[in-house]
Amino acid sequence: MSEQQTTPVTPVTPVTPVTTLEEPPPPPAADAFAEPQPPAPKKDRRVLRAVLRWTAAVVVFAAVGAGTAYGITRMERTDVPGLATEPDGRWEYPTLVKPPLPAGSPGPFAEDNKAGAHYADLRALVLPAPKGAVEDKALRGTDGWLPTKDFLAEYKDGWDQEDFGQKLLDAGLRHIAARGWTTEDGTRTRIYLLQFNTAAVVESGFGDVFSYSSPAYAVREADVAVFDEDYPEAAQVSGVQRSVFVEAKPYGPTQVREAYVGAGDVMAVILQSRKGSAPAVPFQQTVTLQSQLLG
Repeated sequence: MSEQQTTPVTPVTPVTPVTTLEEPPPPPAADAFAEPQPPAPKKDRRVLRAVLRWTAAVVVFAAVGAGTAYGITRMERTDVPGLATEPDGRWEYPTLVKPPLPAGSPGPFAEDNKAGAHYADLRALVLPAPKGAVEDKALRGTDGWLPTKDFLAEYKDGWDQEDFGQKLLDAGLRHIAARGWTTEDGTRTRIYLLQFNTAAVVESGFGDVFSYSSPAYAVREADVAVFDEDYPEAAQVSGVQRSVFVEAKPYGPTQVREAYVGAGDVMAVILQSRKGSAPAVPFQQTVTLQSQLLG
């Protein structure tokens, strides 16, 4: 896989807001992220209240030239109306910084990037684990690249693995970068970034991975997954395809949430599961932040 460049929701299930950095930090290492930055000065709280009344996340990305980094930072809870007191279930992620583009390379959605290619290091575009989580180091693979068979192990034995694997092979899958972790409440998260030759491959094959009502391939931990009607449309990241599913009741001892995200030449598969039930808010937050990193 070539290496490439590679958050808003309703008040009920808010997602961590983001803003651009005034001065982007120097390019990070492939698996490193910058320390959290202090919140930007409050210029006009009346404007903030008006803009954020129904949306808890704002996404602003600014390109500052080839070879530079792009910053994603989070606002403090007190900067968002209604989120200054009781916890809402969101996780505390580190400040996120996109890896630098190679000199002269466009972003994945630039007009002159017809292939929709991510030219930044894909391994640096995988969302890092939140504070307090224990990382699943096995998902890092060798040198940051995960074998396809390890990704397919998420799906049920037999047809689901075999047919999905054949589709990936036929589509020219190049690399898989992945990361996983478990938080203190027992929620397991797995993120897989699958990179193909062009965005056209992802766009044409995106619908093959699921129908509107359910995924095409069954995750090993899940019984029946259905389209998540409660997922907030306000959390959509511009330019990024997304389809989200949740395991329907009655489910077994563990509930699973699934997201499939298409951004340029990359398809992200995000799985979250927990004994009892998998909470919606951290899942929405995770999907949105990963979408931003790819967007």
